[in-house]
Amino acid sequence: MDENPTPTSNNPHRGRGTALITGATSGLGAQFCAQLAAKGLDLVIVARDGQRLAELAARLQAQFAVDIQVLAADLVSDAGVQLVADRLSRSNAPVSLLVNNAGFGMLGNFADNDLDAELRHLRIHTQTPLVLMHAALRAMGLGAGGRIINVASVAAYTPRGSYSAAKAMMVNFSRWANVFYADRGISVTALCPGFVRTEFHDRMGADQSKIPAWAWLTAENVVRQALEDSEAGKSVSVPSALYKIAVAVARIAPDALVERLARRGR
Repeated sequence: MDENPTPTSNNPHRGRGTALITGATSGLGAQFCAQLAAKGLDLVIVARDGQRLAELAARLQAQFAVDIQVLAADLVSDAGVQLVADRLSRSNAPVSLLVNNAGFGMLGNFADNDLDAELRHLRIHTQTPLVLMHAALRAMGLGAGGRIINVASVAAYTPRGSYSAAKAMMVNFSRWANVFYADRGISVTALCPGFVRTEFHDRMGADQSKIPAWAWLTAENVVRQALEDSEAGKSVSVPSALYKIAVAVARIAPDALVERLARRGR
């Protein structure tokens, strides 16, 4: 879809840059859009559903004085990924913040799941963000720098099948990139929330009755913490004391115990 420009107004925060958010239409993605627009950043919003993107753009444009570009793209397809990578590479309209948020979960264990589904799952959580980071890092390195937030999970610290393996890769890569590209004015942060009240678990058909109420975080608080940690240049953001403790315990507890506890959230 084409750009949906919003006329300039007297927003005192306007002109702070442009953020590109994947998986923008719901959950953490939609919350990133709202909080970044409130900070005065222009947006490039990406998801598969063009109609939902247009509706989100209209709501944000009614509330904030920012420009919004809509990109309807399937990020498990070559064409969709290339469309977004091309936008990140544009030197005449630089993106100062990339939020790699698109993803989905799967029930069942690896060997019982359909292999093609597992490979699509791996692509959306690893290959696609790597392609987009490659484009963003090159453009940011040639320009004024920038920031990248990769939405991972505390599952990265647990033995929990292909999902945790994919998220562990993104955490490890983000930690390295945050150090390596620092002298180019670029920070890379892996966001590692626990259970968040979004559509994620509904879409994968998870039994949420097993998860206690106190374990849930709100998307608003998770995104607020992620942006604070990104602005501070942190390589990893783990929202809430609860999940900071969970990560610390997962690092030292026996794998069998951690796997049993993590399985409750499937």
